[in-house]
Amino acid sequence: MKVLTAAEMREVDRLTSERYAIPSLQLMETAGRRVADACYHAMDRATTGPTKIAVLCGKGNNGGDGFVAARHLQSSGTKVTLYLFSEPRDLQGDAAINFHRWTAIGNHVASITDETAWQTAWPEISNANVIVDAIFGTGFRGAASGVIAQAILAINRQSKNATVVWPALILAVDTPSGLPSDGQPAEGPVLYAHKTVTFTAPKPGQLISRDSAAVGTLEVADIGSPSSLVEEIGQGSLRWVEPQEFAQLPLVRTIDSHKGLYGHALIVAGSLGKTGAAVMAGYAALRAGAGLVTVATPDLVVPIVASAHPEIMTEPLAATPEGTAAMKNLAQQRFGSIAENKDVLALGPGLGLYPETQDFIRKVALQTELPLILDADGLNAFAGNADVLRDRKTKFLAITPHPGEMARLLTRSTKDVQQDRVKTAQEAGRHWNAHVILKGSHTIIAAPDGQIFVNTSGNPGLAKGGSGDVLTGVLAALTAQFKTADWTRVLALGVYLHGKAAECAAKNTDESGLLATEVAATIPHARRQLLQELQTSE
Repeated sequence: MKVLTAAEMREVDRLTSERYAIPSLQLMETAGRRVADACYHAMDRATTGPTKIAVLCGKGNNGGDGFVAARHLQSSGTKVTLYLFSEPRDLQGDAAINFHRWTAIGNHVASITDETAWQTAWPEISNANVIVDAIFGTGFRGAASGVIAQAILAINRQSKNATVVWPALILAVDTPSGLPSDGQPAEGPVLYAHKTVTFTAPKPGQLISRDSAAVGTLEVADIGSPSSLVEEIGQGSLRWVEPQEFAQLPLVRTIDSHKGLYGHALIVAGSLGKTGAAVMAGYAALRAGAGLVTVATPDLVVPIVASAHPEIMTEPLAATPEGTAAMKNLAQQRFGSIAENKDVLALGPGLGLYPETQDFIRKVALQTELPLILDADGLNAFAGNADVLRDRKTKFLAITPHPGEMARLLTRSTKDVQQDRVKTAQEAGRHWNAHVILKGSHTIIAAPDGQIFVNTSGNPGLAKGGSGDVLTGVLAALTAQFKTADWTRVLALGVYLHGKAAECAAKNTDESGLLATEVAATIPHARRQLLQELQTSE
C-alpha cells in the first residue's frame, strides 16, 4: 500500500465523496466507529473491571472523529467523558454535527480553553484508564502550544511516554497529537500512544520520522476509500507492508507438492560457542517453508547443530584453531561442492570475527553466483569496505544490518544512520546495487531501483538475541521457494512474517520473555493468518 502525505490524504477523501458518493459525514462516522472497535479490542487485552474513558478532542475533523468514537464507546455502557480543547462555537462542518449528536442525547462536554479549565479537568483525565487522543490530526502544522501542549506533556509524564501501567491504553485517532504527518521532525511535544488507528493509508510521519515511536502499534483502518484511489493519488516511492502486497505470490501449495518444488537453502553459520545462530537460522528456514535446508558449520560443532533438529542437513567446514570456518574450505572446490544445486546462500550468523574467517566470508560473498543474504558476521567482514560488494558475481544480494552494523558498513555513526533511515537505506541500495533491509521497529526494505517498503509488524519481543538469525533463515527459505523475479516483495514478505510471528507468539504471554526460537516456531501460524486475511479480503 502506498503511503500518503497529508495533502494526498485530503485529496483521497475528496475524491471518495466526489466519485463514489460517500459523504464526508459518513467517512467520519466510519472512522469514529473503527476507533471505538479498536478501543474495545485493546481493552479486552489491556484492562479488567470497569473502564473510564477520557476522549480529548480538538476543534477540527480529528475532534469530530473523537465525538463519533465517544458516542459508540458510550453505547456499551462504559463511562465516557469528553473534553473539547476549544469553545463549541468554534466547531464547523462535520465536527460540529457530531458534537451536537453527542450533546443531543444529554451528554456533557468539558471545554478546556485556559489553564484554570485544564487544572480542573486533569484529575479526572488522569484517573481514566483509557485516554483517546483526538486533538490534532494529520493536517497539523507547527508546534503544539498553550493548554494543549500542557495536556500533552502532562499525559506523557503520567504514562512515562506510554511505558508504565497507567493509563492502560492511550489510543491516538489518525495520528498522535503533535506529530507532523509528512515525516519532518516535530517542533513541539508529541503525545505518546500505545496504539494509533489511522485511516485509509499510513502517513510518512508515522513510519519514518524520528518521532514515529509515539505512534505505538499502528492500525490502518478502511473507512470506505478504494485502494485503487490510494494507488492513483500517492506519488511517493514509500510503501507500507501489508497483506495485499503479497496477493500475487503463490502462497497456496498444490496437492501434489514435493520438497523439490520449494527450494534448497544453504546457510553458512555458527562457530564454537555460537552454534545457536546456526541452529536458529536453519530451524527458521524449515519453519518458513524451504523444501530442504543445509547448514554448513565448522566440523567440531556439527554434532551440536545436527542434533538440534533432525530435519536440518549439515555439511562440515574445516575449522581454525578458534573453532571458526577456515580458508582451506575454498581449496579444491570444497565449498563449491557444498553450494552446488542450492537455490540461495545465507552467510554470516555466528561465524565469528576471527581474521581468517572474515577472509573466508569475503571470498565466498564475492565469488558465489547464488542469491546471497548477508547478515551478522557476514556484514562485519565488509565493515568500512562495503564498496567491494559492487564487484561481486551474484546479481542478487540482500544485506540485513541493524543500525550499528549499517554504521560500520558506511563508516558513520549509528546516530547518523538513524537520522534518516530511509535515505540511508535507499542510497546504499542504489550504490551497492543491493537490497538493504535496515532492521528496527519499522524495518526498511530498500531495493536497488529506489523502491522502499516499510514494515510495522512485530513487537518488542524481537528485542532479543537470535531474532536476526531467525529472520535470515526466513529470508533464505522464501527466496528458495519464490526465487528472485519479484525479490523485493519476497524479502518484504519475510520481514512481515517474522514480525507477525512475534505477534502470534506473544498473544498469551509477556513480550519481554519471548524467545527467538518461539518466533521461528510460530512462522507457519503467521503465514496461515496471512492467507486467511487475503482470502477473506475481497
